[in-house]
Amino acid sequence: MLMSYVLVLGGLTLLAVGGEALIRGAVALAERLSISPVFVGLTVVALGTSAPELTVAINASLAGTPDIAVGSVIGSNISNIFLVLAVTALIQPIVCEPRMVFRDGMFLLAVSFGIAMVALTGVITAGQGGAMLVLLVLYLAYSYWSEVVRKAPSAERRQAEVQEYDGIPPKFIFAIPAILAGLVGVIFGADFLVEGASDIARAAGVSEAVIGLSLVAVGTSLPELAVSALAAFRGHAGVAVGNVIGSNISNLLLILGTTAVLGGAPVAEQIGRYDVWIMVAATAIMVPVMVSGMRISRGEGMAFLGAYVLYIVSLFTGVPAMIMSVLYG
Repeated sequence: MLMSYVLVLGGLTLLAVGGEALIRGAVALAERLSISPVFVGLTVVALGTSAPELTVAINASLAGTPDIAVGSVIGSNISNIFLVLAVTALIQPIVCEPRMVFRDGMFLLAVSFGIAMVALTGVITAGQGGAMLVLLVLYLAYSYWSEVVRKAPSAERRQAEVQEYDGIPPKFIFAIPAILAGLVGVIFGADFLVEGASDIARAAGVSEAVIGLSLVAVGTSLPELAVSALAAFRGHAGVAVGNVIGSNISNLLLILGTTAVLGGAPVAEQIGRYDVWIMVAATAIMVPVMVSGMRISRGEGMAFLGAYVLYIVSLFTGVPAMIMSVLYG
């Protein structure tokens, strides 16, 4: 049992360190290619911070623990909104960009609701997974056209935006090693985390779905939390919104899509009838909060954090089972 906890701790550490290296390398590469950091935040950084969730989901799926694969994605999206944005707003109120709120925020809400409806069937098929991957490609293509082609940023604008990413390797030669080291870290970290979490779940009699929704979800959200908190300390809390929205879109379309393509992704009853709707509610709450004044205040951040604590407590006190019993009989 001790070794299981060592694996979880080691996995979380590797995920955090590897995810940070991957993000820094990816953004440095994008800067070298003269891509706007606004686009980078929604795509490159978001995909980078989703790498731990992707490796966890694939490893869990191949290891025969699909509840952890699906649970980690849904739980990670919930923690990205109620935990990552909360901590960031408590450090510094988050100023939101209108375009990001209305275009990307509404797209995330639509995708979340669509996934929730599919989850009610109890399985995400390989065909549905393929469609999700195609939708992600179309979204990225449109984002690239919208941000880079239609609104080609000036050199001055790019330079101003790059200030939000202080600390990134300044030379192209450092970007590739950082990306490779980050990939190694998240791959091994994900493997250790899945193995340790599965052992703990079986020994404690806790379902793997709950472990995936809590421990694994928080662990795979550490890169988002690290990047967002760092940006807030540097006075650029707005970076967190693009990071969270882009990462949540990647989690749903890339990770669940890939997991489903590998052979279908069974959705546990609790996840399909409770947790996925908490995710939809969190997203539905986030968008209006951002619209109201185009910012997330410290008070709203505290409310988000309180909601996340209540959600985690519900997982370990049997609340989902009671709610499902009342609603579904």
